[in-house]
Amino acid sequence: MFLDLIIVLIYFIAVFLVAISGRQGKDITKEEYFLSSRNLKWYSISISTIATNIQGYQFLGMMGSAYLYGLAQAQLEINAVQGLWMAAFIFVPLYLKDKIITVTQFIKKRLGTTVGVAYSVANLTLLSTMGIGAALFWAAYAADMVFGDYLAFLSEDRLTRTCMLVAFLGVFSAIYTYFGGLAAVVKTDIIQFSILIAGGIAILFVAVQQLGGWSELYGERTEHLMHLHLPSDHPKLPWQFIFGLFLLNINYWCANQSVIQRSLAARSLKDAQVGLLVGGVMKYFMAVIIIIPGIALAGILHDQPLADPDQTFPYLVSNFLPTGVRGLILCALFASLMSTVDSLFNSLATLWSIDIYKEYIKKDANDQEIVQAGRNSILVILLTGVTTACLLLYAKYGDEQVAFTHTLNEIRYYVNCGIVVVICAAAFLLRPNPKLTLIAFFMTVPLYVFIQTQFPDVNYFVRAMFVILGAFLLIAIPTILKNGIRPIREYVQYADGTVRSYGYGLLLSLVILHVVFS
Repeated sequence: MFLDLIIVLIYFIAVFLVAISGRQGKDITKEEYFLSSRNLKWYSISISTIATNIQGYQFLGMMGSAYLYGLAQAQLEINAVQGLWMAAFIFVPLYLKDKIITVTQFIKKRLGTTVGVAYSVANLTLLSTMGIGAALFWAAYAADMVFGDYLAFLSEDRLTRTCMLVAFLGVFSAIYTYFGGLAAVVKTDIIQFSILIAGGIAILFVAVQQLGGWSELYGERTEHLMHLHLPSDHPKLPWQFIFGLFLLNINYWCANQSVIQRSLAARSLKDAQVGLLVGGVMKYFMAVIIIIPGIALAGILHDQPLADPDQTFPYLVSNFLPTGVRGLILCALFASLMSTVDSLFNSLATLWSIDIYKEYIKKDANDQEIVQAGRNSILVILLTGVTTACLLLYAKYGDEQVAFTHTLNEIRYYVNCGIVVVICAAAFLLRPNPKLTLIAFFMTVPLYVFIQTQFPDVNYFVRAMFVILGAFLLIAIPTILKNGIRPIREYVQYADGTVRSYGYGLLLSLVILHVVFS
């Protein structure tokens, strides 16, 4: 136990020292603070983008879902390749051409101020609550599940203890993001991603070893779990859910400020595109270290199943890993949290200061005032994130028998559907009507609720697909009839022929995986 705590302490000290080593002064410009002077190289983009994506919910929620549903859960990881490809070759070239700092600026240029403000407010609301809240929730919940005996000194009451942990982790991440901006976020992400990978590999190999080896994944205990596509009547992951996931990936990988901000900070289009493609390869690897341990544990415990699927990760750590390695795993959990939360702090500060403060509160603000407004917003965002995380912990402790990752997804999609509609209208349509776009954006919520209440058996991914397509067609049909469409070749842009070849090779690999593991 003492060795584990020493490892964790060293981790926090190392992260903090690296973060504040690049502390920014008062004379920093907005591009230095929010976009690291637009000088990120491809490897920083790839590592930081994927580190931002990986949260405690992958290790806890998705591993727990894999324990129940098997390889089908990997679709949420490997199909990120489609979103990353679209970001690299369709959206990022448009963003870099306009030299934007926030995606909202891109929306405003094509759809007008009103749609841009609605888009920005929706993102600010969603990310400052469910975004940061869910990340803090999963890290604290997982840490307490595995290391509750270590943390008992905080409080004997579980909810109180985990809420205290949420507050500490949130404050720690906020401090170095406040002072260092995106540069500090990227630096710490590289450290945190390395720890994440090391911890994930340790869990992967110990789980497979306990099962009896890689060949046992296709043994009689787990063979039924080794399929990417499940029957159409499956309650959570029917095969057709990939169509809704395809559209929702546009929101996450192509329009999510916390994810796309690294690409906006690229030193060149090629760096952005290569970084995102390498990120796609990393997602394959992350699928292996997140999904396979859950499947392996289902085989190990086939006669004595877990009451709570989200206990999969804690069970593996508590029962199969020695002292020292458990400390590394705790560091990996904290790394998964902070690499996400610090990115959210930075991106939300960017959205607030550029989209709201500069545009509507103080139009003549200089760079230093804009940066300070962003820093001040981090304090407010910290409060909303911690509050949301504590509410989620209360809800989870009230019903621990569900795979909570799917519950959180459903909550997000009330807002995400409208975001997809707006970003697609801005990127794919010629001069869409702003008023019609705004109507379509707002109608996604009641349409989602209508389908949910009238057709409760429709899977939530499929529900999201119907909502997005319905709202988008409301804009697209009259727009195309009036203005036509651009030539198809203009929708996709490549830095050079080599990057294009790698891009299509990555897409082909995704198709092959779907065929082989169908």
